[in-house]
Amino acid sequence: MPNPEKQKGMWVHRIAIRFLTVCLAVLFFWLIGFFLQDLRTIEGPDYETVERFHVDETLLEKKKLLDGQIADISRQSANLAEKQRILGDSTRSLQQTLNQILELQKQGLQKNAVFNEKQQTAFSESLNLFLENQRQYQSLSRSIAEMTGQKQQLEAERDQITQEIEKQRKPAREEFEMLMKRHRYRLALLQLVFLLPLLLAVAWLIARKRGNLYAPVTLAIGVAALARTALVIHEYFPARVFRYILTFALIAAVMKLLIYFIRTVAFPASQLLERQYREAYERFLCPVCEYPIRIGPRRFLYWTRRTVNRIVVPSGECSQEEPYTCPSCGSRIFETCSACGQIRHSLLPYCTHCGAGKGENQP
Repeated sequence: MPNPEKQKGMWVHRIAIRFLTVCLAVLFFWLIGFFLQDLRTIEGPDYETVERFHVDETLLEKKKLLDGQIADISRQSANLAEKQRILGDSTRSLQQTLNQILELQKQGLQKNAVFNEKQQTAFSESLNLFLENQRQYQSLSRSIAEMTGQKQQLEAERDQITQEIEKQRKPAREEFEMLMKRHRYRLALLQLVFLLPLLLAVAWLIARKRGNLYAPVTLAIGVAALARTALVIHEYFPARVFRYILTFALIAAVMKLLIYFIRTVAFPASQLLERQYREAYERFLCPVCEYPIRIGPRRFLYWTRRTVNRIVVPSGECSQEEPYTCPSCGSRIFETCSACGQIRHSLLPYCTHCGAGKGENQP
């Protein structure tokens, strides 16, 4: 019984399989990502806990107290400055009033006019109020100056304490960075512990079950796992380490492909070899060395793999079937079928006349 080739199906089905394989790979990529996100929720070190072992609590309390005092002085100083601004506006208004009264008195003296007691009293009250505002303005200026001095003194003390705290925080930051680095490596290890076995298992299935009916499912899982593994390595490992990992992985992949193609050429599989022979016969070329098969009307023609379809074959000559051997490599191209006695392709599995396979005596 002849061994039928693997069914390819309709082109719509082939496109649907490829499209759904891509969709399945994307869905598996999301699913693996959801699991990795859950792993990333593992809590890492707390900086405040680390800081307590290195920074003096008394200095922190003192700095907090100084911050409160400085803020309180700043508020009081701002309030006094606002009062001084309002008082300054009032003083300028009184000064304008006094200038107007003096101008009126000057004009009255020039006209020998005499101001009454009520006008004199208003002038005296305005003058006294102006002088009082000036006194209060100067008092506020002194208070603001004193508060500014206190604030500067407190800020200098706070700066000194801040420097001491920063000296103590430096080892705390270093320890926290070290703990965070360990935590990141721990997360990377947990994710790789999940991804690498999955990737190796899928790679083993792809290598062993290459022609399996459900190979697209395995391929989708493998592509999703490989992409997630590359992203994890890129995210958690330094660029210097990642470039070496990526380079070694690419070298391994290229070497694997190179060895595969070399072995395919040196020891081709039966299906690939049959396909190679079939394509060569279709182009009238020797399946082994690709020398033109010059029999029948093509005996005196020349063509190549690219020009075979552009050759005009003489129509006046008939093609008589006969055994044929390649003059270049000596391969048997056409031979007599042992079952029906007709001429058949030597390198193809079945006879075109009787359908007998190689080595069969009956059709």
